[in-house]
Amino acid sequence: MAGSGGWVLGVDSGGSGVRVAIARADGSAQSAPIASKRPAVVAAGGIDADSLLDEVLPAARELMGAVGAVSLTAAAVGAAGMATLGDDLRAVLPGALRGAFGVRALALAADAVTAYAGALGMRPGVVVAAGTGTVALGTGLDGLGWRRADGWGHLLGDAGSGAWIGRAGLESALRAHDGRAGGSAALLGRAEALFGPVAGLPAQLYPRADRPAVLASFAPEVARCAGADPVAADILRQAARHILETAAAARPAAGRCRTALTGGLFKMGEPLLGPLRELAPEVFPEAEFVAADGDPLLGALRIAGSLAGGGPVLPEDPALLHIPMRIAEHPPM
Repeated sequence: MAGSGGWVLGVDSGGSGVRVAIARADGSAQSAPIASKRPAVVAAGGIDADSLLDEVLPAARELMGAVGAVSLTAAAVGAAGMATLGDDLRAVLPGALRGAFGVRALALAADAVTAYAGALGMRPGVVVAAGTGTVALGTGLDGLGWRRADGWGHLLGDAGSGAWIGRAGLESALRAHDGRAGGSAALLGRAEALFGPVAGLPAQLYPRADRPAVLASFAPEVARCAGADPVAADILRQAARHILETAAAARPAAGRCRTALTGGLFKMGEPLLGPLRELAPEVFPEAEFVAADGDPLLGALRIAGSLAGGGPVLPEDPALLHIPMRIAEHPPM
């Protein structure tokens, strides 16, 4: 494949920071990532491109120096909020990365797309990305584009997510505090251990800008209680059903569907995965579950590598995957 030996850049930008790696376009070599805990600044105009470049440019230069690369053929940047907050990135990054590294092809993607590419690569199927929130993407790579389900945030959706599980757990704790049906003394004890007297929870929670993350921080406590507490176990069973329903809604076509689960939520293990396995034949019988190949940073590198080599790419979409630069002609090897 022409250009397969060149180096490409992958960027994964989220609320917890920015990760950067480079790889051979053909996947034959990949650097260890450089991670920064400073996320790109989100201002009134969306994600600030200069703040992202402040993290990406020095990291990329360091990685290039380590392998002796003098340029980068292609790049892919995956960012949480790209669809609604990415105007500055779309305006600034093409010129900045071309000027800094000679990048000739660029993809700007929502983090759900890089999660898909990291999990399944350039194959059809469905990927559920679940952490604080939950979203599913599916594509048949058949010209019909993407199917998306949920990802609507903790107030309107993200059913089965870490924030959803944490909120349900805290609600059960408050029910126990009040003496209402559906309460869990075990979850009440864990809530008081983490947050103090639960009467103070509204004042702690409601004013916070990071409310979804605070809710999600209680999800592991629900999982820890699930083995002995039926209320906690039922919350995780409901979460599993929601996740399967979201995956089924994103399937691209009838028939068997390659399906991968990715994201930090699934690290809670058997308390959630057990109900998922049990409910799958009922809720999403078409699912053919496969292990995710890797994470969103791998997905960004895969998208960049595909662009560099002129190979197949995932469906373009104004909100999900924008490709402002392509390689018109590949130079000779």
